Amino acid sequence: MTLNQLRTFLAVAETGSVRAAAQDLVVTQAAVSASLAALQKSLAVALLEPDGRGLRLTAAGEAYTGYVRRVLGLLDEAGRAAAAAADPERGELRIAAVTTAAEQIVPGLLSGFRSRYPRLGIRLEAGNRDRVRGLLDRHQVDLVLGGRPEPGWDVRVLAERPHELVVVAAPGLDARGEPEPEPPRAAGTAHPSADRAGPEASHLVPWLARQAWLLREPGSGTRAATDALLTELDIAPLTLMVGSNGAIRESASVGLGVTLISREAVTAELADGRLAALPVPGTPLHRDWYLVARPGPLPPAAGRLVAHVLAHGGFQPPS
Repeated sequence: MTLNQLRTFLAVAETGSVRAAAQDLVVTQAAVSASLAALQKSLAVALLEPDGRGLRLTAAGEAYTGYVRRVLGLLDEAGRAAAAAADPERGELRIAAVTTAAEQIVPGLLSGFRSRYPRLGIRLEAGNRDRVRGLLDRHQVDLVLGGRPEPGWDVRVLAERPHELVVVAAPGLDARGEPEPEPPRAAGTAHPSADRAGPEASHLVPWLARQAWLLREPGSGTRAATDALLTELDIAPLTLMVGSNGAIRESASVGLGVTLISREAVTAELADGRLAALPVPGTPLHRDWYLVARPGPLPPAAGRLVAHVLAHGGFQPPS
């Protein structure tokens, strides 16, 4: 078994094709096939099986893939640690963040951090909760910024920062989900349905049940929070899945529907009146951002970022 065989196997597992893997690795298809055959012979188990014109993982291959990713990730991490030890001012910060944090929080943090450590490389990955967790588990990043760690996830919390999730809609969205003319209002004021509601906003929930709700994809923490809120409100509205916060903001602002979203993601839209926060029972949802890492020593660059966010990023040590 060689590292080349492991990398080749992983390329085929991810692309589902010898041809695609050969293109990614810049080798011949014959070399890929020979490497796969040698690896499976050494393990005495079939890792891949034909699937139409491509290949798919067997049950054994599925189990093996996770270990291969971690092994290769650890080797990459070891090389970076050696380089950082040889020249502490260099190295690379590897961080992943859920989409909202990557868009709204991380750029500001990295701007100040970059000015203090200009020789450090920075690699930022963004995705939903499931994706960034996988990157950390596979040792492909050293830090993750996201929502509360799920039970059973073996990580340590390094810093916390509060934020809120609010329900927003375009001002003037009527019960049919279409914008209707209305007198100008102060920027950031509540939706007209909220203005007409009493202190309990009791009529708002039936109105919300008739609206389209804009959702992130499964695996997103905001999607999970939205599902929980709809269950709490005991409504089952029409839902539309939209793949990014930016698309959700634009869709909501033109009256396509309502959505639950981090207040930090719609600060500008609330300020200029393109969106309005609704007084939905049970909201705003008070949450925290968590900066987490695997147990064990941090790489130097990651340790420097943790110190930076605690000193300058509005984060607090874990409670």
